[in-house]
Amino acid sequence: MGKSSSRAFLCSTALTIASVLSVLLITFPFFALVLCGYVAAQRGLLPLEAIPGLNSFVLFFALPCMLFRFGASTPLAQLLDGGVFATYLLCALVMVGFTVALSLNTRIGWNDASFGALVAAFPNTGFMGVPLLVALLGPRAAGPAIVTIVVDMVITTSLCIALSRLDGAEAHGARKAASNALRGVATNPMPWAILLGALASALQLRLPGPLAQTLGLLADAASPVALFTIGAVLARSRMLAARGHQVPPRYRDYLPVAALKLFLHPALVLLVGAAAIRLGVPLERPAFVVMVLVAALPSASNVSLLAERFGADNGRIARIILVTTAAAFVTFSLAVSLLA
Repeated sequence: MGKSSSRAFLCSTALTIASVLSVLLITFPFFALVLCGYVAAQRGLLPLEAIPGLNSFVLFFALPCMLFRFGASTPLAQLLDGGVFATYLLCALVMVGFTVALSLNTRIGWNDASFGALVAAFPNTGFMGVPLLVALLGPRAAGPAIVTIVVDMVITTSLCIALSRLDGAEAHGARKAASNALRGVATNPMPWAILLGALASALQLRLPGPLAQTLGLLADAASPVALFTIGAVLARSRMLAARGHQVPPRYRDYLPVAALKLFLHPALVLLVGAAAIRLGVPLERPAFVVMVLVAALPSASNVSLLAERFGADNGRIARIILVTTAAAFVTFSLAVSLLA
């Protein structure tokens, strides 16, 4: 009996180590690109004035092309999984509402609170999650993961951008605040890119060769440039704070949000998904597992691009992304060992 227990323990330990190593092998390049951006800005190889330009390139060119390609290459039926869509959306809305309520204070207004909520509810599914989950669970994981991307890009992001425009609503009136909110949503290119991609998928449209190649080059640039820029933003925040031009974020302003992303989000999806299955919602167990693991991913790096664009405290957002990405080595591996 003792030998059998020891063998079982050794097998369990070996599986856990293998899971950690598989995560490490896939996520190491992401850390390396963030570090490259940090070193480039810290050493002056990348001027601080160039960082907004990099953000604009990713936000208006590379990332929309990547999202269009996602939508166009995914069968429409996979984008219309109602069980996954409704369950994940409910959890995202709860995360946004709870994080905004927790964050708002005399120092953190609607703009910073809303992007903090977005970074708490939006996992790094596109840049990290899809390849990681496919490597761990096989091709069947791609469909549910893409549905969660649609929710986060189209609804969660648009909601948080709308909320971020509520600063000054009392001074300028509700109509002005609503106008700013709608303008912020309409000028966000990411939902439009996904919707156009889904339309192309439904109509089975194929772009001409040269145009498709151009789109592919821009799409391939999205992830590395976005991660490089995250590192540069972190370095800029630290450099400006050292020069006295910027107050560094307090630990209590970003560590609780990072904890919400890493622990509350996957726990919420787990509980809501389990309840949905009991209530008869058409949610298959493999898709349920993918949803929970998606929620266990670190925060999406593209939120930093949006925070920069809309004038939020990007140093705070970048720190949340950095903390969740570093801690996810442990927390995501534990989630995989428990569920997969």
